[in-house]
Formats: sequence, structure tokens, C-alpha cells
Amino acid sequence: MSHLSILPTVLRDADLLAEALQDLGLDPQRGGSLRGFADERVTVSLWVRLGEGERLGWRPQGDGSLALVGDLQRLGRSRPLQQLIGRITRAYATRLALREAAREFPQAQVELVA
Repeated sequence: MSHLSILPTVLRDADLLAEALQDLGLDPQRGGSLRGFADERVTVSLWVRLGEGERLGWRPQGDGSLALVGDLQRLGRSRPLQQLIGRITRAYATRLALREAAREFPQAQVELVA
């Protein structure tokens, strides 16, 4: 039986996360909800479609962080979920570092090259 899991993360900025998801070739969508087993629904502020109707989302937590929401049991069977989450986290961290460098050195030109 599959259901939605909600996992805490260190991610805090939905706009930065959306940019990181785009960097990875994903198409982030704002708002909505994810549906799990027995029509369970969890409201999210940002989500991406991963294929065959599978979705991964994020919702704000009380501490300002974004919790990862998804049917991790189903996603884990069909794709290397751990690798995907790692890629998303690294892309977010790269974007965050570039933003902080631009603030620290406003005269410098900073760009992301793949």
C-alpha cells in the first residue's frame, strides 16, 4: 500500500528550488496538491511531474523549511530516487552559493555553466 510521505529538508527558498529544478530539466509548477492512497491529499507550494503521473512536491513547514512530499514507495521502485533527490539538493546548493556570492561581491559577474 502506497501513501504520501512528508520528509523534512534543509531547503528554504521555493523560488531558488524552482530555478534548481529547471536547471535539471524539470518543469516546476506552483500550488496544488498531491494525491496518495485512498484519495489522501497533501497541499504543496511547488511540484514537478516525474513521469507516468508521478509527482514530487514541497510544502512550507513552520520553521521556514520546505518538506519533500511524494509517494516515495512508488517513486523508489521506478527510478533511482536517492540520486534524484541528491541532484536536486546539489542544484539548489549551487544556486544558493551563486546568490550569496553575488550579494557579497556585487561588482563581480557570476554565471552558472553546465
